Amino acid sequence: MKLYTRTGDDGSSGLFGGERVSKSHLRLVAYGTLDELNSVMGLLLLHATAPCATQETLQRIQHDLFVLGAILATPANRQELLGARMSTPTWALADMEADIDRLTALAPPMTAFVLPGGTSASAHAHLARTVCRRAEREVVALTHEEPLNPAVLAYLNRLSDWLFALARAENATAGVPDIQWVPKD
Repeated sequence: MKLYTRTGDDGSSGLFGGERVSKSHLRLVAYGTLDELNSVMGLLLLHATAPCATQETLQRIQHDLFVLGAILATPANRQELLGARMSTPTWALADMEADIDRLTALAPPMTAFVLPGGTSASAHAHLARTVCRRAEREVVALTHEEPLNPAVLAYLNRLSDWLFALARAENATAGVPDIQWVPKD
């Protein structure tokens, strides 16, 4: 199978189910950002440390992002094409929230806004968080245009919180203080 099809040379792309739309369509913008987030998660996987995050957890998130991308790549009137395996992320929100609480307990209480940085793992988690927030904004914009599975938005909202908690936990377990934002006079 060749990697190139030439079908997108006119600036269009095919959705799951065959419909073709502009590459600037909100749906493509949103799942393109999920693809970017998945790549950043791959970088994070190289830097994250135990007990903060495991390779299994990070790869699970990558698989879930692929599922969310498939949901976004499928028009609302064709969601049945996805089947059960590709219609819902595997990490339940309640379980993600429990892990956010676990990660939060690893770091000292916040007393100021936190700037990205500290350890490499923390910086990569912050980068993933910001890409996740952009994806979330793009999904919100898409929901103003057409119906969308609400699980996508809820997952991204919770994932950005998890990534923030991970960034802080990575610094704390490495003995590196968070970089606090201090307003300048």
